Amino acid sequence: MEYPFGHGFITSITLIAQHFALPPEQAWFGAGDHVEGLVLPEKFKGTDVEEITTLLRKKVIWHQPGTLDKEDARDVIATLQRLVVAIDRELGIPDATIGQFR
Repeated sequence: MEYPFGHGFITSITLIAQHFALPPEQAWFGAGDHVEGLVLPEKFKGTDVEEITTLLRKKVIWHQPGTLDKEDARDVIATLQRLVVAIDRELGIPDATIGQFR
């Protein structure tokens, strides 16, 4: 199967994050395309990573562009940050954190 908008786990997370680096009114267009290629690795099934990945999918797919763009974009960014910390923790970095200066 061909994946024109990317396929993988970290690959898709990175592509989604690139959208949310844009101003909120521009971030949403096309972001959902990358959710289609977002594949949860087996090792993360049943973990916080799976739960946060599901939450991320919902937040991106259910958003209605033009409605609460700014607030919802901040929420997606916070979810992405939670996700990458959860991934690090599952990979054995118990003190993973996003930090204070971003």
